[in-house]
Amino acid sequence: MKTSKLLIIGAFFSIYIIWGSTYLFNKIAVTEIPPLFLATIRFLMAGLLIILIAKLMKIPTKLSKNQFVNSVIAAFLFLVYGNGVFVWALKYVDSGFAALLASTQPLFVLFLLRLIDGKRMQKKSMIGVLLGMVGMYLLVSQEEISTSEGSVLGIFMMLTCVLSWSYGSVFVAKADLPKNYLVSTGYQMLFAAIMLGTASLIFKETWISPFEWSYKTQMSMVFLIVFGGIVAFTAFNYLLKMVSPEKVATSAYVNPVIALVLGWSLLDEELTRQSIIASIVLLTGVYFITSRKRITKNKVTTKPQRI
Repeated sequence: MKTSKLLIIGAFFSIYIIWGSTYLFNKIAVTEIPPLFLATIRFLMAGLLIILIAKLMKIPTKLSKNQFVNSVIAAFLFLVYGNGVFVWALKYVDSGFAALLASTQPLFVLFLLRLIDGKRMQKKSMIGVLLGMVGMYLLVSQEEISTSEGSVLGIFMMLTCVLSWSYGSVFVAKADLPKNYLVSTGYQMLFAAIMLGTASLIFKETWISPFEWSYKTQMSMVFLIVFGGIVAFTAFNYLLKMVSPEKVATSAYVNPVIALVLGWSLLDEELTRQSIIASIVLLTGVYFITSRKRITKNKVTTKPQRI
């Protein structure tokens, strides 16, 4: 019993702190490595390691034709567009600000469920949506942001990434995918690496040998692969089996706080009073959305898995 409690505490630490830190390490790495190439290396290494772990645990890794197609679609929605383009946009947007934009995903999921399945929103959800929209307006209407070069494009692209991840969450909830989460994640990462690598070559990114990266970038990549990908994602799936989904979803409003503090303290990112107010309003809205009873009924991932 005590061991189980310690594992749960450790798992929460992982999805709170580690996933909240991935914005910082992506920001560090993308300043030196082309974004699509960065994502290619991340997901290739993490995918191979996860499949290797599955093999060592003697977990079946065979895919049906339908599972193969669905895994490719999920990989594109989550990792190629949802994550790969998001990392590209970090060149123009602060990491803490980006984390706040990503935290709006539950709001997008609600809208998609309404459009696709015609599901009505509960009162808590409607309050959350209203607060989310107010928070978003306060966040993006700041003069410091709107006048920064490339920031408007970066914000727009990040919001399309959140939309892609949101649709992926709705799609995966119904799709035929490998039942084992390790196998499913591993294949998604490998398929994403192939697509991202192809895109990187098409856009003629410069492929830089890991031996030529700075020590800071090398350590950032190790963190993103081992901790951001394998450890935190395993902890996420463990928690989904051990505690209620709404408790797991609290990471949606803890991660941005971690990212904001780390970006401000380590990267000297500006933290304005309006950003703090916007954060409180926005994250309160996310709380209302993620604490609704509907989460238990719909097996939709309401937290962007920033693996």
